[in-house]
Amino acid sequence: MIFGERPSVVGHRGFGAGAPGGHRENSVSSFLAAARAGAQWVELDARRSSDDVLVLWHDPVTPGGARIVGCSAAELAAEGIVSLDDVLAALPVGVGVDIDVKTTIEDAVDSPRRRTHALVAAVLGRHAGTRQFLVSSFDASVPSYLSQDGRRPGDIALGLITEANFAASHAVSAAANLGLDAVCLNSGTLNSGTLSAGPAPESFGDHGAARDGAARDSAEHILEIAHRAGLEVMVWSPEPAEAVALARAGADALCVNDIPGVQAALAGRGGTDPAR
Repeated sequence: MIFGERPSVVGHRGFGAGAPGGHRENSVSSFLAAARAGAQWVELDARRSSDDVLVLWHDPVTPGGARIVGCSAAELAAEGIVSLDDVLAALPVGVGVDIDVKTTIEDAVDSPRRRTHALVAAVLGRHAGTRQFLVSSFDASVPSYLSQDGRRPGDIALGLITEANFAASHAVSAAANLGLDAVCLNSGTLNSGTLSAGPAPESFGDHGAARDGAARDSAEHILEIAHRAGLEVMVWSPEPAEAVALARAGADALCVNDIPGVQAALAGRGGTDPAR
């Protein structure tokens, strides 16, 4: 079991994307603010530097436009971009960490030991047993690589992340057939308009229009099938009202930008529940 409290509140890039409360996303202060606010987990974006250090930054380029993979960790630190090791050292051990692994095209050709996949495995080896970890990626080769013998220390969970234009039904099937532990769905693919509503048009993008008239299962049905397949489901970036509907539908975790707002909304429906 990954998420002990259902739904677990996961701080997206720390205290939220952007700089809520003055805490820049993927910074030490942002992760500590999320912990102080009571988030059970935080999500962070890890990518490699030119000298093979995993640093935390969502985009492939720095604010100044330089490619992250082309800069050293020291150069990135001068721009306020911190390392994964630094955050893990600072974050209270009771807070779980979802590492969203951002691969780069150089991972297709560089020496295997330098590829993002191998660097993540090395960090996990150093920190295994110190806290709960979920390693997830839009790149399915990352959890596939880590699932191979000897590359996943301890009970670290693996997940697949999918975008708003990737149908939730396909995501659940993919994660299950890859033998993963979790699937991380964009909230737009579990359109709140179809929660408790039965079949509805399948949306692509943020609550977009149906494509080719395809029918879409309700969010409850998708979550039920995911659970039957042995997957836990994290939904990312729902607004507070949508978070409540997703919690009722059975989401295991909510990766959010407004931690206090989501907590207040969940408290209004009776709060979180013990593990189901």
